[in-house]
Amino acid sequence: MKDKIWLSSPHMGHMEQVFVKEAFDTNWVAPLGPHVDGFEQDLARYTGAKHAAVLTSGTAAIHLALILLGVERGDEVICQSFTFSASANPIVYQGATPVFVDSERDTWNMCPQHLEQAIKDRLSKGKKVKAIIPVHLYGMPAKMQEIQTIATQYNIPIIEDAAEALGSSYQGKACGTFGELGVLSFNGNKIITTSGGGALIGNNEKQIIQARFLATQARDAAPHYQHSHIGYNYRMSNISAGIGRGQMIVLPNRVAQRRANFEWYRSQLSKAGFDFQPEASSSFSNRWLTALTIDPKETGYDREALRLALEKENIESRPLWKPMHMQPIFKEAPYYGEGIAEDLFDKGLCLPSGSNLKEDDLLRVKEVVSQLTSG
Repeated sequence: MKDKIWLSSPHMGHMEQVFVKEAFDTNWVAPLGPHVDGFEQDLARYTGAKHAAVLTSGTAAIHLALILLGVERGDEVICQSFTFSASANPIVYQGATPVFVDSERDTWNMCPQHLEQAIKDRLSKGKKVKAIIPVHLYGMPAKMQEIQTIATQYNIPIIEDAAEALGSSYQGKACGTFGELGVLSFNGNKIITTSGGGALIGNNEKQIIQARFLATQARDAAPHYQHSHIGYNYRMSNISAGIGRGQMIVLPNRVAQRRANFEWYRSQLSKAGFDFQPEASSSFSNRWLTALTIDPKETGYDREALRLALEKENIESRPLWKPMHMQPIFKEAPYYGEGIAEDLFDKGLCLPSGSNLKEDDLLRVKEVVSQLTSG
């Protein structure tokens, strides 16, 4: 069998082992430590956010953001429907109700028009939305200027899910820094990884200090274990943070490599029926994953046929996210839209996009497409 081509595998540099060895040599192997502090400083410097708290996952970051914004049982939070479930699950952790909003065609992200429609309708029903969670899908910046304008008009804070968008920017500003709080992820398949992890970033120092407090089991300042708040075991270990510090060094290269993959696919596979995720002139995407839609009326086959053909050749690909309003667990949740996310899911596929792909790997993908097309 041919070697596996993964969708998005980890890609280490050379400094990760140096930082991890330092953690072992100094016996800083538990949560917290100098690499945790250093990683937080690296992220703040890179994104332009004033403060950062590194955590065990991006999901943990969203959860803490909701807590910091006072989201409680019975509240409502608007969330982009076209996303991974981690964007929405923490809303339920808080006993709140997710209200899902459709995407628009230009970026595949939260539609500002449907966002405002949702807010107005919830207000007419006596509901006050407590937060808005837009997502920068596959690294593509959402229409943050329009979303911010609406959020400001209705005085609703934004939790910006930039889990897939480290290295992306909108109007020259880093994704994750437009909302009151921003969320990053370092899961194993992300553009950089700490094997698992995430971060909460923001400009309000008190919020980030409180996030760190809650993430370390909310232990009060006492010689014994005393707790006045419910806490969580969400803090990143010094070892994982060491990996992250090494990954930050190579992040610009990883962004360049992912974008090069996208440009190769677009140049080699552009044909009738293949439409790649668009990028506006005001946006810069890290192209974490190369995502496209396939129109079977034009190609003669659908995205599932291509996925299975790639799988047969030991090449991993993945359908676009199944929208949250289509998920069984959220079938009762309010939804505002016109089926754009559903259409993208039905037609969309992510191609292998790792920064460690070789040209031979890309040619194998092209060969499968060519054979399917000619067949």
